[in-house]
This record gives sequence, structure tokens and C-alpha cells, in this order.
Amino acid sequence: MSNSRKRHEALLYHAKPKPGKIAVVPTKKYATQHDLTLAYSPGVAEPCLEIEKDRNNVYKYTSKGNLVAVISNGTAVLGLGDIGPEASKPVMEGKGLLFKIFADIDVFDIEVDATDVDKFIETVKAISPTFGGINLEDIKAPEAFEIERRLKEELDIPVMHDDQHGTAIISAAALKNAVEITKKDISTVKIVVNGAGAAAISCTRLYLELGAKRENVIMCDSKGVIRKDRGNLTSQKAEFATELNVNTLEDAMKNADVFIGLSKGNVVTPKMLLSMAKEPIVFAMANPVPEIDYDLAIKTRKDVVMATGRSDHPNQVNNVLGFPFIFRGALDVRATKINETMKMAAVHALADLAKKTVPEQVNIVYDEVSLSFGREYIIPKPFDPRLIYEIPPAIAKAAMDSGVALEPIEDWDRYRDALMERSGSGSKEIRLLHNRAKNNPKRIVFAEADHLDVLKAAQRVHEEKLGKPILLGRKEVILELMEEIGFDGDVPIIDPKTDEESERRDRFGDVYWQNRQRKGRTLSEAKKLMRERNYFAAMMVNEGEADALITGYSRPYPTVVRPILELVEKDKGITKIAAANLMLTKQGPLFLADTTINVNPSAKDLVKISQMTANFVKMFGMKPNMAMLSFSNFGSSNSETSRKISEAVSYLHRHFPETVIDGELQADFALNPEMLAKEFPFSKLNGKKVNVLIFPNLESANITYKLLKQVDEAESIGPVILGLSKPVHILQLGASVDEMVNMAALAAVDAQEKERRNK
Repeated sequence: MSNSRKRHEALLYHAKPKPGKIAVVPTKKYATQHDLTLAYSPGVAEPCLEIEKDRNNVYKYTSKGNLVAVISNGTAVLGLGDIGPEASKPVMEGKGLLFKIFADIDVFDIEVDATDVDKFIETVKAISPTFGGINLEDIKAPEAFEIERRLKEELDIPVMHDDQHGTAIISAAALKNAVEITKKDISTVKIVVNGAGAAAISCTRLYLELGAKRENVIMCDSKGVIRKDRGNLTSQKAEFATELNVNTLEDAMKNADVFIGLSKGNVVTPKMLLSMAKEPIVFAMANPVPEIDYDLAIKTRKDVVMATGRSDHPNQVNNVLGFPFIFRGALDVRATKINETMKMAAVHALADLAKKTVPEQVNIVYDEVSLSFGREYIIPKPFDPRLIYEIPPAIAKAAMDSGVALEPIEDWDRYRDALMERSGSGSKEIRLLHNRAKNNPKRIVFAEADHLDVLKAAQRVHEEKLGKPILLGRKEVILELMEEIGFDGDVPIIDPKTDEESERRDRFGDVYWQNRQRKGRTLSEAKKLMRERNYFAAMMVNEGEADALITGYSRPYPTVVRPILELVEKDKGITKIAAANLMLTKQGPLFLADTTINVNPSAKDLVKISQMTANFVKMFGMKPNMAMLSFSNFGSSNSETSRKISEAVSYLHRHFPETVIDGELQADFALNPEMLAKEFPFSKLNGKKVNVLIFPNLESANITYKLLKQVDEAESIGPVILGLSKPVHILQLGASVDEMVNMAALAAVDAQEKERRNK
């Protein structure tokens, strides 16, 4: 992507459809006059009076207990430096977004126009009654140290400067495990720290808490090794000044066991790496360019244990592994501070989590056969779903043990269950899907690339490396549109109707005719059909010239599906295809089937639809818990619809007892665990969260998924055709660019799965 294109896209993302990335959403009913009298005057007076009696009641009657302030003065923003409070706001909003999607913590971002330490502290203290915690962000050193120290002393809510402690906690967990893997002793390892800012100082302090010795640490800044005989050292730098006779980073690296990079890219050479001790530990955390390139380091030293700040290499040191979950645990016990005990608890919890068996969902997302503790897996992955229920309990317990928890947790099992419920943010599934597609990008044919929105989707797929687009359509139109939107990628453009494609049309036509000659097709008809983009595109996939196909944007679904069914064979053992939608709702992901293919499926069809949908769910690393829906519950009606559902469920229970499915069920009972348990304690779905809904007919399924899209604003991936032997996916007429991008990512993952299965 060109720099101008990146700039335009970034600005558009932040500006449209409405400016910014976060908003305030009401959590109570407000539809009636009665609701409003409770929400405001006169009803609001009652909680106000209760809080006046006991200040702690603010946690009972307001959002304070789940509200964190992300506060900055804009003096040290990302890699941008001192850009001021207004310019820092997009970053602070982004931090708020991460708090919400990873730990379900609400955020107000506060940008303070104050570089004076006393004025900044005074401002934060004045607004602190609003919040349950304060995350300081992007404040330059050395002021950041003083600001955090004083606020922690003077406030009774948790305060943390993530720039200092986030990287420290994550890298300390990685260091603990790296030392164990290399069979070194943390108390004797020689550590070189390149960088002397807030993060480097905090990292080094935490390594000392972990057991490293100060005399074994050499810290460097832009002037070289920080030595005691250097003048004008800040108190923080003086803390780590050495008396050793070393002056340069190259000198310091000789025989070092550990290198910690928090500086700038490409400052470590292969020669420096070779000079390190046996089995060196190298954390090159400068972003986006590490202090030494990962591939270069691995090539230079086969025995190196390597971590970076990048997501495209093993062992990513990513602050998102820490701050959302640390604050989650602190808020949940009403901790008065985040202390060293809690930070060290996070270190040990993250290190221990990396040693546990990795869920299949994580293996799938990162395209691994089986991630396991070792040199390329010393810290958990950011998309690990266990983080939300493993890290906060460790923080909460440490707060309780260290005496800073005002509301101790008594039922830990219940707390873990509550944490799991917080992880239902739908966008997570899209992130996982995209991440998996990137691991092994596939060739995807966009059959309608001469439409602007389709081309925009293909551009995003190309630029985000979700796949390798092949553009079908009128070449002159595609080229004109590419210039208009700044799509400068080197991608194939094919117009099936041109003379230059005549040889391929003839070849595809011959193959098609061989398969359809006894089904009413002549050879000339077959070759003529190859001028049609959907026939041509499907043959590209059939003949291995592409891995997947996306089509349907500009034509009605029945028109598009017909040639697909003629050309693409069904999967082994499949007699009838179906379609499913993944709906990303506020309550979590829901899979719906059959949404577009079978008008009135029989009991036998429902069995197959359930099995195909279950396999689709497993593709996301989830366990399917399926409800077959009706207007009745477990035989309360003797209608034809109810009987066929009961027959299908009975068959699955008898022949596939391991399948978690039940019905017939009304939708509210299927989705409300308390109602289901109370009325139908015998159901196989009790104690499980239903994530798959199988509908009795096409009308109910199609209407439901479209209602969810419009009324609930649920994102939809699909309809996804189930049961074909090739990754061919048909869009809904007029699908949005985002929907097409998501469908392309799914097509890539589908192609990966089919490739793996056919090996």
C-alpha cells in the first residue's frame, strides 16, 4: 500500500461514519417516561443520597467500578514524540477500544493540556472520583516516573503507566521462561539493555524483582554505555550506571546472556549477536523495525531464543497481553492500587499460561499444528481466549494477599465464569479469521472486479495480505477504477471474453462438456458459457488455477448459485448442500442454518445441515452447541414441523451421541440458560451456551439473520455454502466492502482447510 493510500485510509477510518473510535452507550432502559424519571429526575436523587451516606455506594449505583481513564498530555506519543494533547486523542481512543474488546472495561480518554508535573497531577486528582482506575499513557520521561509515583501515593484507586509497566510485565514473563528453556540462572545471567526511557527503566527494575542482579546489568542509551563516571545522569539512569570498563553497545554485548532492545531498528549486527554467550536470549522490541531482524538473527545463531514486538514472528511482546487483564483483576476486587505484588503476579501468570496445553482455537488462528512451550512459544499469543479468565484472577488474588483489595472474591469458580462471559465481543471472531487467513494467503478470484466496491474489497485483501486476488471483468474498467482508488498492486486481471483468453476458454469448455455431455450440454454451448465470468471463475478453481472464488455482488443469489452447482462437485458423502451465516452479536457469535438454500428441509436434511454446520463451527476452533428451533418445545405440538425436528434430533442422539444438540426448542429457551434449566432440566443443552441455531425452514432462517443485521446491527459473515468440494462463496446482492473482505478471509481459511484435508 502506498503511503498516500495508507494515510487516506487511516484518516477515513477515523472520520467515517462518525468521528472517533469510541462512544457512550446507555446500559439501562430509556424508552418510556417512567424510565427517564428513574434515570434522571426525580429518581436519580435516591442513589445520590445513598452515596452521600456512604461514598463506597458509588460502586453500587454507578459505572465507576468498570470505568478507567486513559490519560495523556501527548508528550511522548507512540513514535511521534511530543505532539500535544489534541493530537494524542486518536491514540487514547484506540487504547480505550483495546480495553473494551479484550477485557470489557469502559474507558473515557482524557487529554490534559499540562506539561508541568504539579499541574498534571492536580488535574488527574481532581477528576479521579469519576473513575475506578487510571491508565497513564504516552507521558515523557523523566516526568512520567514522578507523575505515576505521586498519583499512586495520593489516590485510592489503581494507577498504572502502561508505557513503563506493560512491556516490563510481558517481557519479564518471556524472560522467566526463556531462562528456564536455556537452563540459565536468572541470578547470574548478564543482561544488556539498549534504551534508557521509561519502558527500559521499568523493565530492568522488574527483572531485578524476578531475581536478576544489578551488577550483571549494563544499560545503554544513545550515547553508549551508561557509566558511573558520566555526568548529568538522571536519577533513573544513575540507578543502573555501571563501573565496568565498557563504552559501546558492541563492547557490552560480548559474552552477554540476554539482550533487551527498547531503542531503534537495526542497531544490533550479526557480529554482536555472535559475540554473545551460548544460547543467547534476544528481545528486540523496537517497532516496527526490531534492533535485529528476526530472520537474520535466527540465521546467524541457531541457538538464539528470540522475541520481538511484531505479530508476524514468534514470541510477540505485546502490551495487550497485560494492561486489560491487570486492570480487570484490579477493578473486580476494588484494589486501591496496582502494586509490585500484582505486577509480579501478572508475570508469573503469563509465564505459567505459556506452559499449559494450548487450545485448538489458538493453534487454528496461528496456523500451527500444535503450539507448545519451547523456544518459539515462551509467552501466550494475544488472541488466546484463556487470558481473560487466567490473568485477572491472579491479579485479584495478589491484590487480596497484599492487602489492597476492598472487595475480596469468595467464589473463584463463579468469578471465572463471569470473566468468560465478558469475552463475547463479536469483532474478536473477525480478528481471528483475518489472522488465520494471513498465515497462508490463497489465490482468490473476484468474479465481479469491474464493480467499484468489489475492487475496493480486493484491494483490502491484497494490502492486508488476507489473500492473493485475481480480478475478473472488463480490463479497461478495472484499470480505470484501480487508478481512481490508488490500487497499485501487481495482481492478475482477466477478462474471460477477450481473444487472449480463447485458449483457456476452449480448455475449460472441453472439461465442462466432458462432465455435462450427458446432461443436455453440447460442446459449443459449453465453450460459449466460458465467456460468462461465473462459469469461467468456477472452472479456474476446479482446474487448480485459483484456490477460492467470491461472487454474487451484482446478481441475484439464485442466478449465481446455478452455475456453481453445475460446475463444482459436492464434498464426499454430501447429497445436498446448505448455507450458514455467522452472526457476530452483542452476546457473542451465533451460527444460523440453513439461510439460503433448502426451502423446506426434511428430517434427514436437517441431520445433514446440522452436521455440516457443526463442522463449519469447528473451523473457528469452537465447540458447537446446537439448538433445533421451532414454535414448540419438546413435543408440545404435533405439527409436521415439530415432528420432523424431533425425528432429526432423535436420529442424532441415537447415532451421534457425542453431538451436543437438542430440540425442538423455542428460540428464547434455546438462548436463555436459566429458562431452559428451569423448565427442561433433561435437555442436553443445559449448562452450555448455545452458539448454533438450526431452523426448520428457509423463511425463518433467512428472515432471522437479516433482522439481526438490521435491528441488532450484528455483523454477518455469509451466507457460507456448506458441502461443496471447492471453496466457492456467494455474496448477498449488494454486500458491503467489509462483508466481502470478511467473506474473502473465510474463503482463504476454507481453502486452507480443504488443502490440509486433502494432503
